[in-house]
Amino acid sequence: MNALNHGLTRMFDRLLAPLEHFGFAFALVVTSAVFGILALIAFKHLSSQRRIKAAKDKIKAHLIEIRIYQDDLAIVGRAIGKVLLRNFQYLALNFGPFIPLSIPFVLVIAQLAVRYGFDPIRVHGPDEQVMPGRGTLIEVELARERAADIAGLEIQLPPGVRALSPLVRVASEGRAFQEVVATAPLSGAIGFVLADGTRASKQMSAGFADGPLQPERAQGLWSALLWPAEDNLASGSPFRSVRIEYPERHLAFLPDGPAGILLGFLLASMAAGLLVLKPLKIQI
Repeated sequence: MNALNHGLTRMFDRLLAPLEHFGFAFALVVTSAVFGILALIAFKHLSSQRRIKAAKDKIKAHLIEIRIYQDDLAIVGRAIGKVLLRNFQYLALNFGPFIPLSIPFVLVIAQLAVRYGFDPIRVHGPDEQVMPGRGTLIEVELARERAADIAGLEIQLPPGVRALSPLVRVASEGRAFQEVVATAPLSGAIGFVLADGTRASKQMSAGFADGPLQPERAQGLWSALLWPAEDNLASGSPFRSVRIEYPERHLAFLPDGPAGILLGFLLASMAAGLLVLKPLKIQI
């Protein structure tokens, strides 16, 4: 999965670079619209267009039957039953092709979320007094069977980052927390080291972003799908996840952060799809 993410990241770097000259919102809308059109074309070839059209036509016929024979309860009752059955058939014919289409959907959304869903960490002046709760939270979670090892955890901060709080360990849960503050622009790695020398790292960007930003690095396929900017942690690692609390990007007319990116993607892709539905003669 890491190799796939590397390839997709390079591809999106090249595809989005010219669009981003007009702003990330333009890049998001254009990418979403193109994906919506391509997804519809794929749906046309993956689905049984003839059976979908037939199901829709039969639903319309039964609705007309209800309208004509509205005074005959027996006929109306049978027609309503037929409409419900045909609706189930129609939904099944549409749902099947969406299963394979959901995979590229998740991959594209994940790439857009790590590029446009977060802002770099704010940089504070070296002498600026930052109150607790105003910094950036780092969170570490170990695998359940290695929870006790959290007692020997050390967090190695890169130059330009200082601790705002002591490292708080919760041995019973195998978790640790520390609040930090960036005092200079940077793009580097935070190191996490256990007493036995086992290491993990997490990229951190403050003041500027020289690439996608993802708050979490963790184990498992789901994590690899959601967070493609960094390799996921190895399945045998004692580290289950490491996380940095990046601020969510403010999106003017949408929810902030990844939720807004997802909503914007859905709206733009659906709008583009509706525009080409009839010209491409696609039944849906």
